[in-house]
Amino acid sequence: MSGGIARGRLAEERKSWRKNHPHGFVAKPEALPDGSMNLMVWHCTIPGKPGTDWEGGFYPLTLLFSEDYPSKPPKCKFPQGFFHPNVYPSGTVCLSILNEDSGWRPAITVKQILVGIQDLLDQPNPADPAQTEGYHLFIQDTVEYKKRVRQQAKQYPPIV
Repeated sequence: MSGGIARGRLAEERKSWRKNHPHGFVAKPEALPDGSMNLMVWHCTIPGKPGTDWEGGFYPLTLLFSEDYPSKPPKCKFPQGFFHPNVYPSGTVCLSILNEDSGWRPAITVKQILVGIQDLLDQPNPADPAQTEGYHLFIQDTVEYKKRVRQQAKQYPPIV
C-alpha cells in the first residue's frame, strides 16, 4: 500500500510547511473542483533571491509526486520554455537532489527541494546542462545571459 505512504508523508509535509516555511515561498496542494486537495500535485512559487539577477521574480513551479514518493523524488517543473541552463525546454528541473539515481534521499523535504531550486536559479551547474540556449549564454555571453534573466524576472511579478 505505497500510495498510502506517499499521501501520509505529503500530509505531514503540508502541516510542517504551514507552520514554518521560508519567506516569499508558496507551496500548496492542488485544489480540486469539489474543494478537496490533491496531495500528489503541489503548486509552488519560488522567489528570486535578493541581490541576484533573479530578484523581483516569483517563479511558478509544479511538484508532481508519484505513488512511490518518498522512495522516488517528485518531478519539478517550471512553465515550458523557462530560461535557465539546468531547466529542460519542457520546464523540468535538472538538479542532483532530484535525481533518483544519485542525489535523491527519502529524507529530503519539500522545503529543501524548493530552497535547492532557488539556489540553483542563481548558481547554475554548467556540468549538467539541460537546455542549449541558456547553457551557451551562461558560458559564452554573461551580459546577455543576465539580461535574459532580468527580463524573465519581469514576466513573473509577485501575485498580489
